[in-house]
Amino acid sequence: MARFTESQLNKLKTDISLVRLIQSQGYDLKKSGKEYIMQCPFHDDKTPSLKVSVEKNVFNCFGCDAKGTVIDWVMKTQGVSFKHACEILADDAGIHLDKEIVHKSTKPKLETPIDIQADKQKALAQVINFYCETLKQNTDGLAYLKLRGLTNPELIDTFKLGFANRTLGFRLPAANREDGKTIRGTLRELGILRTSGHEHFNGSLVIPVIDNTAEGGLITEVYGRKILSNLRKGTPKHLYLPGPHVGVFNQRSLASSDEIILCESLIDALTFWNHGFRNVTTSYGTGGFTDEILQAFKANKIKRVLIAYDRDKAGDSAADELSKKLNSQGMDTYRILFPKNMDANQYANSVQPAAKSLGIVIRKAQWMANADGSAETAGSRMVTLKVTNEKKEPAIQKSGDTKQMTGKKKLANEEKFIPLASPESLPEPPASIMPQAGSRTVAKLSDHEVNITFGESNTRKYRIRGLAKNMSYEQLKLNIHVIKGDKYHIDTFDLYHARSRTTYIKQASIELGHDINVIKKDMGRILIKLEELQEEQIQKAMKPEIETKPKLDDAQYEQAMGLLKTPNLMEKITADLTASGIIGEDTNKLTAYLGCVSRKLDKPLAIIIQSTSAAGKSTLMDAVIEMMPEHEKVQYSAMTGQSLFYMGETSLQHKILAISEEEGAHNASYALKLLQSEGKITIASTGKDETTGNMETKEYSVQGPVMLFMTTTAIDIDEELMNRCLVLTVNESIEQTQAIHAIQRQALTLDGLKANATKRAIINNHQNAQSLLNSIKVVNPYAHKLTFMSNKTRTRRDHMKYLNLINTITLLHQHQREIKTLQHDGEHINYIEVTIKDIKWANKLAHKILGRSLDELPPQTRTLLTLVKKMIESACKKEKTERAHYRFSRRDIREFTNWSDGQLKIHCSRLSDMEYLIVHKGGRGLTIEYELAYDGEISNNAHLMGLIDVKQLYDEQKIGQKIAKSDPSKGQVSPKLAPSQGSKNTPKVNGSNNHKQIDAQTIENARLGLEKSLSDNRINTMA
Repeated sequence: MARFTESQLNKLKTDISLVRLIQSQGYDLKKSGKEYIMQCPFHDDKTPSLKVSVEKNVFNCFGCDAKGTVIDWVMKTQGVSFKHACEILADDAGIHLDKEIVHKSTKPKLETPIDIQADKQKALAQVINFYCETLKQNTDGLAYLKLRGLTNPELIDTFKLGFANRTLGFRLPAANREDGKTIRGTLRELGILRTSGHEHFNGSLVIPVIDNTAEGGLITEVYGRKILSNLRKGTPKHLYLPGPHVGVFNQRSLASSDEIILCESLIDALTFWNHGFRNVTTSYGTGGFTDEILQAFKANKIKRVLIAYDRDKAGDSAADELSKKLNSQGMDTYRILFPKNMDANQYANSVQPAAKSLGIVIRKAQWMANADGSAETAGSRMVTLKVTNEKKEPAIQKSGDTKQMTGKKKLANEEKFIPLASPESLPEPPASIMPQAGSRTVAKLSDHEVNITFGESNTRKYRIRGLAKNMSYEQLKLNIHVIKGDKYHIDTFDLYHARSRTTYIKQASIELGHDINVIKKDMGRILIKLEELQEEQIQKAMKPEIETKPKLDDAQYEQAMGLLKTPNLMEKITADLTASGIIGEDTNKLTAYLGCVSRKLDKPLAIIIQSTSAAGKSTLMDAVIEMMPEHEKVQYSAMTGQSLFYMGETSLQHKILAISEEEGAHNASYALKLLQSEGKITIASTGKDETTGNMETKEYSVQGPVMLFMTTTAIDIDEELMNRCLVLTVNESIEQTQAIHAIQRQALTLDGLKANATKRAIINNHQNAQSLLNSIKVVNPYAHKLTFMSNKTRTRRDHMKYLNLINTITLLHQHQREIKTLQHDGEHINYIEVTIKDIKWANKLAHKILGRSLDELPPQTRTLLTLVKKMIESACKKEKTERAHYRFSRRDIREFTNWSDGQLKIHCSRLSDMEYLIVHKGGRGLTIEYELAYDGEISNNAHLMGLIDVKQLYDEQKIGQKIAKSDPSKGQVSPKLAPSQGSKNTPKVNGSNNHKQIDAQTIENARLGLEKSLSDNRINTMA
């Protein structure tokens, strides 16, 4: 490509006048001292802000910061490239430029690791050797091995482990050269290079499968495992060479024992080998047990195979199929059982020490089947290995052993029985550690900084801050303070930025008076150490927090279980809440407690407590919440609009989310409602890609289910929120206030001190009991008989609240119920059943809670209507006047009820809008007077119409039992109809044994008639 020399560019910049160039383009330049000014053409310039210096021959705009030489002017005004602008200027000015042609060499500057004359096998071996040497010098590759717990130093050389990081391609001749074309063609045929020219295993730990029985070792397969976790969507983590799988991994181990451990992946096989269990091999995934592996087993007379596949559905299924195949070939099979959804590598890294933990699962391997196909179905069997010295020598000798075993040796009649593949029976790995990228550096960690010292007597002290903010592998921006005596240097920079790092090293060496190479060496060791700490920090952050239930001692367990098994558990909970300081409010506190229990369900209840300020709603919520385990509740005073979306994905799952004031979560109300109804929320947000720096869309999710618990002082609750919640209203009567005052005074007495100590014990017992509750499925055998009012569409949600209330009561009594098991589609599902007593309790609470919420008047407004009616009845009786002639104002109501004027304005407006009150204008114009238009009966006993009479379920159960004893067919009884629906022909059931038998058609007609009555809301209320 043509390139202008520096002298030629300087000639253009100095010989061509910028002023004349601008004037030739028609711009208006005005003289201003020694310079010229003009309106800038590069932005909307009202007053001249661009200056042209005649002396320097440059321009500069103080408005948009455009500046430069004549070349920059042409580039900006004509929209051309740098090269094109130079050619335009040279042509217009008649300046001749001799262009220097620079040729790019295609000859590689590094030695090529691949011999051009090599055949495919030799070329593949050279590639594997190159990858192996790369791994030994690569910190990322070594860190990945350490992360997977593969720290035995013999692993790399024994199995020729390697790392591909694009450096192979840099060492190959260019494709336009003959050597490069030949070598690259060979590597493409092998599959090392793709058709695009990129390395197939780039970014991967490379594990070759080598047949060491062949002369010189034959590479039959290559596996690559990507080491990064933040791969682009769709990028495969596991790679192989093209074509079918060929070869047997660690084939020489088959000759050293008649037993073998068979893994699902090469990483798992290396894990066993790493910890001393050397007789191990692998298939290529669950479906990758090839005929070649089977033939190798047969050729080496393998008698027993321990299948160490992953403990998941695919692994279990594949192990069963493989067991049958191996049994048919005369081999016994065993199943190594890891914890659910774990593989060998995960297990070894989770349960330390790894060698001991792997030995345990080997010795407890489950006996699947004998060679003849027989199997043990119960328990597991201790696996032992029969070792005789007639077998061929192990491939790996004990460290320091100078005698090489050759051929076969016999010890007369000497046999030894030891656990299979026990580390004691195999060569011990040497005591050395995995090769490191640098010498070990000791760092002292605190909450906010890392301290590292170097030099004799620790003379150079480094203090590093800001590591906690570096959660990306692409950045290491830190504040580093180095001190030696009274000399120091401090700066903040990115350690991965070479120029910044060099500047720091140079300046620190000057300030401390040290040789620059000493500081440079320090910085290298610090960098390696900080990378280790950063890796630990990132991996820790990526692991989900595992919250464990508190451990209970025997006494605590017995006491908590005793509470859960109390026959009258509901009454006990109410009494305990009373003892903890909540006077009255029996329905509210029991419902709130049940709401918290429902966190264990797939569809939890939601609770909102409504009252005026200082009425005690927060006290009620706090008392109930305090009885729940700490690790199963999250409580906030307020939430911002998007705060919920950025919580951990499972940080709220099956927990209580308590918010002190609904107003404090107003901006988050949409997310809360969505989380309650759908059990999951997701947000798409823009953010910067940590690798490329480009903006991208990121998805954040929070999984439910979540039990929502809130309080509010709002008189009008958001309709959408109200539909999703059970609304509890606090008792604000004078009698309740007096009771609260009494308990507050009692708290200051000696009895109050004793009660407080008792309260703490009660709370602890309830917390322990709640931690013993499990999430279990609930089945309602009476579900098809339940009824519910259906005259409003909102009852669709209220009906689910009612059903979930029943399920919650059953869930609370799980330790008093028989746990039944259902086998369906190969799965075992445990469940408990609802009892009639549970439905009775749910009906009792539903009448009071849902009976209020389904009323057209909110509870507080209904209370005011009750008080107004009492006031008018009293006044009419006193004044001997009719109610229709009686007028009253808000002041009259305020004096009678002691309610605030603000409350009365809202509730009176609502009553007038709904035509319970008639508004009359007063004589003075502004005073509003009211007339009570409502003449119905008002009851404080809330009632939910449409619920089935529980007595009916008891009667049906009893009659069904009697008929079942006397008649093979099931006896049925017609539902009990309301008085208005009854007739002379309606069958009746009494307590006598001479009850009338009813045919099925009559029962069905009665049932349909009952359902129609319920749907029209024309039946009387059932108790």
